[in-house]
Amino acid sequence: MMEKMTGLEVFMHVAQTRSFVATGRVKGISSSAVSKSISRLEERLGVRLFQRSTRSVRLTSEGEVFLERCHRIFSEIQAAEDEISAMTGQPRGRLRVGLLLAGGLMLPMIAQFMERHPQIELDLDFSDRLSDVIEDGMDVVIRGGELSDSRLISRRLGSFRLCIVGSAEYFERNGAPSSPDELSGHACFHYRFPSSGKVAQWPFQHVGARSSGKVAPLTLVCSSLDVLLFMVKEGRGVACLPDYSVKDELATGELKTVLDSFMAPVTTTFHMLWPSTRQMTPKVRVFVDYMADIFDNFMVPSKR
Repeated sequence: MMEKMTGLEVFMHVAQTRSFVATGRVKGISSSAVSKSISRLEERLGVRLFQRSTRSVRLTSEGEVFLERCHRIFSEIQAAEDEISAMTGQPRGRLRVGLLLAGGLMLPMIAQFMERHPQIELDLDFSDRLSDVIEDGMDVVIRGGELSDSRLISRRLGSFRLCIVGSAEYFERNGAPSSPDELSGHACFHYRFPSSGKVAQWPFQHVGARSSGKVAPLTLVCSSLDVLLFMVKEGRGVACLPDYSVKDELATGELKTVLDSFMAPVTTTFHMLWPSTRQMTPKVRVFVDYMADIFDNFMVPSKR
């Protein structure tokens, strides 16, 4: 029975990631082991669950039906664990948490939470996609921006602004731009949203047609804030980054902000979201309360 349950978990991961390699990475096994597990499951069921090619893996119609039933099975198992946990009043069991792709901000908080609640097993999903919290089986997610799903309960965490930063050494060598026009003479690093492939605009104000952010050269474009921050700290150029991601570097003087007066006064708010249709179990409650209590300590204080 345990082997069957493991096979179902592997199947669900492949259905979600559309990749044997990605599933193997998550499960800690080789992609060939994932393939063999799926083959054994298909042989036992007598149907093909996936259409495989050298470029893609996608569910067959039978696979879609089977996936829906698997979701029900594991939802019932999770509900049973949650019910027992609620009866004992002790926060325990697996907690599925959806975090931002730029999750470096969250890591110190998560580490402290694990120390406080060793009986809670964390299953972390780092993604910026607007996933369906309920359909994906998440217990709680943290996202930034506007909220739209009425089936979810939300709790505000904190807000951040974007700022243009560069290293002190870079500005000593190249000078600091005094207006957006002067960015044309600087190396500018940009963030690309992984979900859409669009390049994030730098939120300038009062620069006419250049408010689109195209005034800054596309010296480097990537989908990782960590890479942008690394390149900036190496003194290679400037980037538009969330203020929380450079909080410590600004405090020490390693990095400096420029063009502050040209930035639009726009803030983005982080929220925690969880399904309103589920009973709030002890493990969800302690996570929500903990994050709400500690989160603001990691943000940049708002300027009055």
